[in-house]
Amino acid sequence: MRVGYIRVSSVDQNTVRQLYGIEIERTFADKVSGRDTARPKLEELLASSATATR
Repeated sequence: MRVGYIRVSSVDQNTVRQLYGIEIERTFADKVSGRDTARPKLEELLASSATATR
């Protein structure tokens, strides 16, 4: 399964363009500042990929 991860800094930024033209089955997106180290969707992606490889 191909997954994509997007991080943008503000809610005004467009996440659609981040993976435009790339075929993926599932997308995880965080809208957080670059200074913020808490990225819940990244953690979710990592957890789901870890269980998928077992």
